Amino acid sequence: MAKRDYYEVLGVDRTADKDEIKKAYRKLAVQFHPDRNPDDKAAEERFREATEAYEVLASDDKRQAYDQFGFAGVESMGEGGGPNGYSTVFRDFEDIFGDFSGIFDSFFGSGRGGAAGGGRRRSGSSRGSDLRYDLEIPFLDAVFGTKVEISYARQVPCETCKGTGAESGSSQQTCPTCRGSGQVRRNSGFFSVASVCPTCQGQGTVIENPCKSCHGTGVDRKNQRIKVTIPAGIADGQRITIPRQGDGAPHAGEPGDLQVVVRVTAHQFFERNGNDIYCLIPISISQAALGAEITVPTLEKKRVKLKVPPGTQTGKVLRLRNEGIPVLNGGNRRGDMYVKLRVEVPRKLNGKAKDLLHEFAEVQGEMDSPEPIPLHEI
Repeated sequence: MAKRDYYEVLGVDRTADKDEIKKAYRKLAVQFHPDRNPDDKAAEERFREATEAYEVLASDDKRQAYDQFGFAGVESMGEGGGPNGYSTVFRDFEDIFGDFSGIFDSFFGSGRGGAAGGGRRRSGSSRGSDLRYDLEIPFLDAVFGTKVEISYARQVPCETCKGTGAESGSSQQTCPTCRGSGQVRRNSGFFSVASVCPTCQGQGTVIENPCKSCHGTGVDRKNQRIKVTIPAGIADGQRITIPRQGDGAPHAGEPGDLQVVVRVTAHQFFERNGNDIYCLIPISISQAALGAEITVPTLEKKRVKLKVPPGTQTGKVLRLRNEGIPVLNGGNRRGDMYVKLRVEVPRKLNGKAKDLLHEFAEVQGEMDSPEPIPLHEI
Protein backbone atom coordinates (compact mmCIF):
# COMPACT_ATOMS: atom_id res chain seq x y z
CA MET A 1 0.00 0.00 0.00
CA ALA A 2 1.35 3.42 -0.93
CA LYS A 3 2.14 5.71 1.97
CA ARG A 4 -0.10 8.66 2.62
CA ASP A 5 1.21 12.14 3.24
CA TYR A 6 2.10 12.47 6.94
CA TYR A 7 0.14 15.72 7.32
CA GLU A 8 -2.88 14.04 5.75
CA VAL A 9 -2.53 11.08 8.10
CA LEU A 10 -2.69 13.32 11.18
CA GLY A 11 -5.26 15.65 9.64
CA VAL A 12 -3.23 18.84 10.18
CA ASP A 13 -2.04 21.67 7.95
CA ARG A 14 1.57 21.87 6.84
CA THR A 15 1.90 24.99 8.98
CA ALA A 16 0.75 23.18 12.16
CA ASP A 17 2.91 23.70 15.24
CA LYS A 18 4.14 20.95 17.56
CA ASP A 19 1.20 21.25 19.93
CA GLU A 20 -1.31 20.82 17.10
CA ILE A 21 0.61 17.81 15.78
CA LYS A 22 0.80 16.28 19.23
CA LYS A 23 -2.91 16.83 19.86
CA ALA A 24 -3.87 15.31 16.52
CA TYR A 25 -1.71 12.23 17.14
CA ARG A 26 -3.09 11.67 20.63
CA LYS A 27 -6.63 11.74 19.27
CA LEU A 28 -5.83 9.12 16.63
CA ALA A 29 -3.80 6.98 19.03
CA VAL A 30 -6.65 6.83 21.50
CA GLN A 31 -9.14 6.01 18.73
CA PHE A 32 -7.12 3.29 16.99
CA HIS A 33 -4.97 1.84 19.80
CA PRO A 34 -4.80 -1.98 19.52
CA ASP A 35 -5.96 -2.44 23.11
CA ARG A 36 -9.16 -0.61 22.27
CA ASN A 37 -9.59 -2.44 18.95
CA PRO A 38 -8.58 -6.06 19.52
CA ASP A 39 -8.20 -8.18 16.38
CA ASP A 40 -8.93 -5.16 14.17
CA LYS A 41 -6.20 -5.11 11.53
CA ALA A 42 -7.47 -1.88 9.97
CA ALA A 43 -7.32 -0.05 13.30
CA GLU A 44 -3.85 -1.44 14.00
CA GLU A 45 -2.67 -0.20 10.61
CA ARG A 46 -4.12 3.26 11.26
CA PHE A 47 -2.38 3.33 14.63
CA ARG A 48 1.00 2.43 13.14
CA GLU A 49 0.49 4.91 10.29
CA ALA A 50 -0.29 7.74 12.75
CA THR A 51 2.66 6.77 14.95
CA GLU A 52 5.06 6.87 12.01
CA ALA A 53 3.70 10.25 10.92
CA TYR A 54 4.07 11.66 14.41
CA GLU A 55 7.61 10.30 14.77
CA VAL A 56 8.66 12.30 11.72
CA LEU A 57 6.67 15.50 12.23
CA ALA A 58 7.55 15.73 15.94
CA SER A 59 11.25 15.89 15.07
CA ASP A 60 12.50 19.23 13.74
CA ASP A 61 15.22 17.63 11.61
CA LYS A 62 13.05 14.87 10.16
CA ARG A 63 10.17 17.25 9.49
CA GLN A 64 12.47 19.62 7.62
CA ALA A 65 13.86 16.75 5.55
CA TYR A 66 10.34 15.45 4.83
CA ASP A 67 9.07 18.90 3.82
CA GLN A 68 11.97 19.29 1.37
CA PHE A 69 12.40 15.80 -0.06
CA GLY A 70 9.35 13.79 0.99
CA PHE A 71 9.68 10.19 2.15
CA ALA A 72 13.11 9.88 0.52
CA GLY A 73 14.46 12.63 2.75
CA VAL A 74 13.36 10.80 5.89
CA GLU A 75 14.66 7.43 4.70
CA SER A 76 18.06 8.93 4.00
CA MET A 77 18.26 9.92 7.68
CA GLY A 78 17.43 6.44 8.84
CA GLU A 79 13.88 6.06 10.11
CA GLY A 80 13.53 5.29 13.78
CA GLY A 81 16.40 6.12 16.04
CA GLY A 82 15.06 4.18 18.99
CA PRO A 83 14.46 0.56 19.97
CA ASN A 84 12.45 -1.63 17.60
CA GLY A 85 12.97 0.95 14.86
CA TYR A 86 11.05 3.73 16.59
CA SER A 87 12.28 7.14 17.58
CA THR A 88 13.32 7.99 21.11
CA VAL A 89 10.45 10.44 21.09
CA PHE A 90 8.31 7.54 22.38
CA ARG A 91 10.51 6.54 25.29
CA ASP A 92 8.44 8.71 27.60
CA PHE A 93 4.87 7.50 27.13
CA GLU A 94 3.46 10.05 29.58
CA ASP A 95 4.90 12.94 27.60
CA ILE A 96 2.41 12.13 24.88
CA PHE A 97 -0.49 10.67 26.84
CA GLY A 98 -0.06 11.98 30.38
CA ASP A 99 -3.06 14.29 30.32
CA PHE A 100 -5.08 11.59 28.56
CA SER A 101 -4.62 9.07 31.39
CA GLY A 102 -8.33 9.17 32.17
CA ILE A 103 -9.16 8.12 28.63
CA PHE A 104 -6.67 5.26 28.64
CA ASP A 105 -7.93 4.18 32.07
CA SER A 106 -11.38 3.73 30.58
CA PHE A 107 -10.29 0.98 28.20
CA PHE A 108 -7.29 -0.42 30.05
CA GLY A 109 -9.64 -1.38 32.85
CA SER A 110 -8.48 0.77 35.76
CA GLY A 111 -11.75 2.59 36.40
CA ARG A 112 -12.29 5.31 38.97
CA GLY A 113 -9.85 3.96 41.52
CA GLY A 114 -7.47 2.82 38.83
CA ALA A 115 -4.05 3.64 37.54
CA ALA A 116 -2.81 7.17 37.94
CA GLY A 117 -0.46 8.96 35.59
CA GLY A 118 -1.10 6.88 32.46
CA GLY A 119 -1.17 3.42 33.97
CA ARG A 120 0.77 3.44 37.24
CA ARG A 121 -1.37 2.10 40.06
CA ARG A 122 -1.05 3.65 43.50
CA SER A 123 -1.54 0.79 45.90
CA GLY A 124 -4.34 1.43 48.38
CA SER A 125 -5.62 4.49 46.53
CA SER A 126 -8.92 2.95 45.42
CA ARG A 127 -11.84 5.36 45.39
CA GLY A 128 -15.55 4.79 45.24
CA SER A 129 -17.63 5.86 42.27
CA ASP A 130 -19.23 9.27 42.06
CA LEU A 131 -23.02 9.17 42.04
CA ARG A 132 -25.46 11.41 40.20
CA TYR A 133 -28.81 12.60 41.49
CA ASP A 134 -31.16 14.67 39.31
CA LEU A 135 -33.09 17.10 41.50
CA GLU A 136 -36.05 19.07 40.13
CA ILE A 137 -36.90 22.30 41.95
CA PRO A 138 -39.36 25.16 41.31
CA PHE A 139 -38.17 28.30 39.55
CA LEU A 140 -38.37 30.52 42.64
CA ASP A 141 -36.45 28.01 44.80
CA ALA A 142 -33.59 28.29 42.30
CA VAL A 143 -33.81 32.08 42.49
CA PHE A 144 -33.76 32.45 46.27
CA GLY A 145 -32.19 29.17 47.37
CA THR A 146 -33.63 26.44 49.57
CA LYS A 147 -32.86 23.19 51.38
CA VAL A 148 -34.14 19.88 50.04
CA GLU A 149 -33.99 16.44 51.58
CA ILE A 150 -33.21 13.67 49.12
CA SER A 151 -33.06 9.89 49.38
CA TYR A 152 -30.80 7.67 47.29
CA ALA A 153 -28.97 4.34 47.42
CA ARG A 154 -25.20 4.19 47.87
CA GLN A 155 -22.52 1.73 48.83
CA VAL A 156 -21.34 2.04 52.44
CA PRO A 157 -18.64 0.16 54.38
CA CYS A 158 -19.79 -3.29 55.43
CA GLU A 159 -20.78 -3.27 59.11
CA THR A 160 -19.59 -6.83 59.62
CA CYS A 161 -16.01 -6.43 58.42
CA LYS A 162 -15.78 -2.63 58.81
CA GLY A 163 -14.97 -2.30 55.14
CA THR A 164 -11.95 -4.60 55.07
CA GLY A 165 -13.71 -7.35 53.09
CA ALA A 166 -12.22 -10.03 55.34
CA GLU A 167 -13.66 -12.25 58.07
CA SER A 168 -12.45 -11.50 61.57
CA GLY A 169 -8.98 -12.94 62.07
CA SER A 170 -8.47 -13.54 58.36
CA SER A 171 -5.17 -12.45 56.84
CA GLN A 172 -4.31 -10.96 53.48
CA GLN A 173 -1.88 -12.60 51.09
CA THR A 174 0.25 -11.21 48.30
CA CYS A 175 -1.60 -11.43 45.02
CA PRO A 176 -0.17 -14.32 42.98
CA THR A 177 -0.97 -12.66 39.66
CA CYS A 178 0.80 -9.30 40.09
CA ARG A 179 3.05 -10.33 43.01
CA GLY A 180 1.93 -7.38 45.07
CA SER A 181 2.42 -4.60 42.52
CA GLY A 182 -1.30 -4.10 41.86
CA GLN A 183 -0.79 -4.06 38.11
CA VAL A 184 0.06 -6.27 35.21
CA ARG A 185 1.94 -5.26 32.08
CA ARG A 186 1.58 -6.41 28.53
CA ASN A 187 3.43 -5.46 25.39
CA SER A 188 1.51 -3.82 22.58
CA GLY A 189 3.75 -3.05 19.64
CA PHE A 190 6.46 -0.75 20.96
CA PHE A 191 4.40 0.19 24.07
CA SER A 192 4.48 -1.64 27.37
CA VAL A 193 1.06 -0.99 28.84
CA ALA A 194 0.24 -1.29 32.53
CA SER A 195 -3.30 -2.10 33.66
CA VAL A 196 -4.98 -2.94 36.93
CA CYS A 197 -4.48 -6.49 38.08
CA PRO A 198 -7.75 -8.37 37.45
CA THR A 199 -7.22 -10.67 40.44
CA CYS A 200 -6.73 -8.13 43.23
CA GLN A 201 -8.22 -5.06 41.50
CA GLY A 202 -5.00 -3.16 42.07
CA GLN A 203 -4.72 -3.77 45.82
CA GLY A 204 -1.65 -6.02 45.58
CA THR A 205 -3.19 -8.43 48.08
CA VAL A 206 -6.01 -10.97 48.12
CA ILE A 207 -8.20 -11.92 51.09
CA GLU A 208 -7.67 -15.41 52.48
CA ASN A 209 -11.19 -15.68 53.98
CA PRO A 210 -13.67 -13.15 52.49
CA CYS A 211 -16.40 -11.63 54.63
CA LYS A 212 -19.65 -13.59 54.24
CA SER A 213 -21.83 -10.49 54.50
CA CYS A 214 -20.27 -8.52 51.63
CA HIS A 215 -18.51 -11.43 49.85
CA GLY A 216 -15.16 -9.72 50.21
CA THR A 217 -16.10 -6.41 48.61
CA GLY A 218 -16.07 -4.45 51.87
CA VAL A 219 -19.28 -2.58 50.94
CA ASP A 220 -23.05 -2.95 51.28
CA ARG A 221 -25.79 -1.04 49.46
CA LYS A 222 -28.12 1.05 51.60
CA ASN A 223 -30.57 3.92 51.27
CA GLN A 224 -29.49 7.26 52.66
CA ARG A 225 -31.29 10.55 53.30
CA ILE A 226 -29.40 13.84 53.34
CA LYS A 227 -30.24 17.53 53.13
CA VAL A 228 -28.92 19.45 50.15
CA THR A 229 -28.47 23.21 50.32
CA ILE A 230 -29.47 24.89 47.06
CA PRO A 231 -27.67 28.25 46.73
CA ALA A 232 -29.57 31.32 45.53
CA GLY A 233 -29.15 31.96 41.81
CA ILE A 234 -28.37 28.41 40.73
CA ALA A 235 -29.26 27.73 37.09
CA ASP A 236 -30.79 24.75 35.32
CA GLY A 237 -28.19 22.03 34.69
CA GLN A 238 -25.66 23.23 37.27
CA ARG A 239 -24.19 20.73 39.71
CA ILE A 240 -23.71 20.70 43.45
CA THR A 241 -20.88 18.43 44.59
CA ILE A 242 -21.28 16.83 48.01
CA PRO A 243 -17.90 15.31 48.96
CA ARG A 244 -17.65 11.71 50.16
CA GLN A 245 -21.36 10.99 49.77
CA GLY A 246 -20.97 8.76 46.72
CA ASP A 247 -20.27 5.05 46.70
CA GLY A 248 -17.84 3.66 49.24
CA ALA A 249 -14.74 1.98 47.85
CA PRO A 250 -13.81 -1.66 48.30
CA HIS A 251 -11.36 -2.48 51.08
CA ALA A 252 -12.08 0.72 53.05
CA GLY A 253 -10.98 3.06 50.27
CA GLU A 254 -12.03 6.70 49.91
CA PRO A 255 -15.74 7.27 49.13
CA GLY A 256 -16.70 9.01 45.91
CA ASP A 257 -18.74 12.21 45.68
CA LEU A 258 -22.42 12.83 45.11
CA GLN A 259 -23.15 15.05 42.11
CA VAL A 260 -26.57 16.69 42.43
CA VAL A 261 -27.70 17.97 39.03
CA VAL A 262 -30.32 20.71 39.45
CA ARG A 263 -33.27 20.85 37.06
CA VAL A 264 -35.34 24.02 37.30
CA THR A 265 -38.98 24.01 36.25
CA ALA A 266 -40.28 26.84 34.09
CA HIS A 267 -42.15 29.78 35.64
CA GLN A 268 -45.59 30.84 34.52
CA PHE A 269 -44.62 34.46 33.86
CA PHE A 270 -40.85 34.90 34.13
CA GLU A 271 -38.12 33.68 31.78
CA ARG A 272 -34.45 33.60 32.76
CA ASN A 273 -31.46 34.70 30.68
CA GLY A 274 -28.29 34.57 32.74
CA ASN A 275 -29.07 36.59 35.86
CA ASP A 276 -31.67 38.72 34.09
CA ILE A 277 -35.36 37.91 33.87
CA TYR A 278 -37.95 38.83 31.26
CA CYS A 279 -41.73 39.11 31.40
CA LEU A 280 -44.51 40.25 29.09
CA ILE A 281 -46.98 42.90 30.34
CA PRO A 282 -50.11 43.98 28.41
CA ILE A 283 -51.12 47.67 28.26
CA SER A 284 -54.17 49.34 26.76
CA ILE A 285 -54.27 51.55 23.66
CA SER A 286 -54.84 54.63 25.79
CA GLN A 287 -51.94 53.77 28.11
CA ALA A 288 -49.67 53.28 25.13
CA ALA A 289 -50.75 56.49 23.42
CA LEU A 290 -50.97 58.82 26.41
CA GLY A 291 -48.35 57.24 28.66
CA ALA A 292 -49.10 55.85 32.10
CA GLU A 293 -47.69 54.65 35.39
CA ILE A 294 -48.38 50.95 35.88
CA THR A 295 -47.37 48.41 38.53
CA VAL A 296 -45.71 45.13 37.58
CA PRO A 297 -44.99 41.99 39.67
CA THR A 298 -41.43 41.04 40.63
CA LEU A 299 -39.79 37.82 41.78
CA GLU A 300 -40.49 38.70 45.43
CA LYS A 301 -44.21 38.91 44.54
CA LYS A 302 -44.21 42.61 45.33
CA ARG A 303 -45.36 45.13 42.73
CA VAL A 304 -43.19 48.05 41.61
CA LYS A 305 -44.11 51.15 39.64
CA LEU A 306 -43.06 51.46 36.02
CA LYS A 307 -43.52 54.49 33.77
CA VAL A 308 -44.82 53.86 30.27
CA PRO A 309 -43.78 56.75 27.98
CA PRO A 310 -46.36 58.32 25.63
CA GLY A 311 -46.46 56.78 22.16
CA THR A 312 -45.22 53.37 23.33
CA GLN A 313 -45.36 50.67 20.65
CA THR A 314 -45.83 46.93 21.05
CA GLY A 315 -42.47 45.29 21.75
CA LYS A 316 -41.04 48.19 23.77
CA VAL A 317 -38.74 46.86 26.52
CA LEU A 318 -38.24 48.69 29.83
CA ARG A 319 -35.68 47.80 32.49
CA LEU A 320 -35.98 47.56 36.26
CA ARG A 321 -32.50 47.52 37.79
CA ASN A 322 -31.56 44.94 40.43
CA GLU A 323 -34.88 43.11 40.21
CA GLY A 324 -33.40 40.06 38.53
CA ILE A 325 -31.82 36.86 39.85
CA PRO A 326 -29.10 36.90 42.55
CA VAL A 327 -25.61 36.24 41.22
CA LEU A 328 -24.51 32.78 42.40
CA ASN A 329 -22.08 33.32 45.29
CA GLY A 330 -22.07 37.00 44.34
CA GLY A 331 -23.16 38.55 47.64
CA ASN A 332 -25.92 41.11 47.11
CA ARG A 333 -25.40 41.45 43.37
CA ARG A 334 -28.42 40.77 41.16
CA GLY A 335 -29.39 40.92 37.55
CA ASP A 336 -32.06 43.17 36.06
CA MET A 337 -35.67 42.67 35.13
CA TYR A 338 -36.80 43.47 31.58
CA VAL A 339 -40.46 44.18 30.91
CA LYS A 340 -41.69 43.77 27.35
CA LEU A 341 -44.89 45.71 26.64
CA ARG A 342 -47.66 44.50 24.37
CA VAL A 343 -50.43 46.88 23.32
CA GLU A 344 -53.74 45.06 23.65
CA VAL A 345 -56.51 45.89 21.18
CA PRO A 346 -59.96 45.57 22.80
CA ARG A 347 -61.99 42.74 21.32
CA LYS A 348 -65.40 44.11 22.32
CA LEU A 349 -66.55 47.73 22.31
CA ASN A 350 -69.81 49.28 23.48
CA GLY A 351 -71.57 51.91 21.41
CA LYS A 352 -70.00 54.90 23.14
CA ALA A 353 -66.51 53.48 22.80
CA LYS A 354 -67.06 52.85 19.10
CA ASP A 355 -68.25 56.42 18.56
CA LEU A 356 -65.24 57.82 20.37
CA LEU A 357 -62.84 55.66 18.35
CA HIS A 358 -64.47 56.71 15.08
CA GLU A 359 -64.11 60.34 16.11
CA PHE A 360 -60.49 59.73 17.09
CA ALA A 361 -59.77 58.04 13.76
CA GLU A 362 -61.20 60.95 11.82
CA VAL A 363 -59.21 63.51 13.80
CA GLN A 364 -56.03 61.50 13.27
CA GLY A 365 -56.76 60.85 9.63
CA GLU A 366 -56.64 57.09 10.21
CA MET A 367 -59.46 56.37 7.79
CA ASP A 368 -57.06 56.70 4.86
CA SER A 369 -55.25 53.68 3.41
CA PRO A 370 -51.93 53.10 5.23
CA GLU A 371 -48.58 53.17 3.48
CA PRO A 372 -46.01 50.34 3.90
CA ILE A 373 -43.37 50.78 6.59
CA PRO A 374 -39.74 50.78 5.33
CA LEU A 375 -38.04 47.52 6.27
CA HIS A 376 -35.21 49.29 8.14
CA GLU A 377 -37.79 50.70 10.56
CA ILE A 378 -39.27 47.34 11.48
